[in-house]
Amino acid sequence: MLAPGEHSREDRAGVIFLLTIVVITTILRPVNTQPDSSRPATPLEDRIFVALLKLADSLSQEAEQLVKTAGLTPAQYNVLRILRGAEPEGLLCRGISERMISRDPDITRLLDRLENNKLITRERQIEDRRVILTRITAEGLKLLKKLDRPVHDLHKKQFRHMSPARLKQLAELLAEVEKREPG
Repeated sequence: MLAPGEHSREDRAGVIFLLTIVVITTILRPVNTQPDSSRPATPLEDRIFVALLKLADSLSQEAEQLVKTAGLTPAQYNVLRILRGAEPEGLLCRGISERMISRDPDITRLLDRLENNKLITRERQIEDRRVILTRITAEGLKLLKKLDRPVHDLHKKQFRHMSPARLKQLAELLAEVEKREPG
């Protein structure tokens, strides 16, 4: 089980994925530095932010279509990956929420749907009845395993236009951006 403040490999991968988008927009898509004379120049950071959101939306739509073929939403897929990374201990609801790529305001209903589909189990703890531990089931693991190769292939396709050296550079830049102080 991860200590407070620690992040699983899947969490780091999600952050790196998002930051990859930031760097892609700054490295691969040169931002127009010549302002239109009829309006004030938009600051570079603003243009990067908008480009990042557009690219994140495009990439995530492709991933959403893929996980939909397995009958999952992106949030459900994310929960299953988080729980796979937390095996065999499992996680509390709060721990799952903290690791989500996109926050889901109704994590309880999300977990209900996964439990109804036999992809997770939830167990109230004897020592403290308020505590409910969530684990992925064998069926959930089987479904993720079925998606592992197609998801990897999608990511390879999404970044195929970049050389290994550029990908490495991108990963390094993303690690640098990740170190920023929020807020």
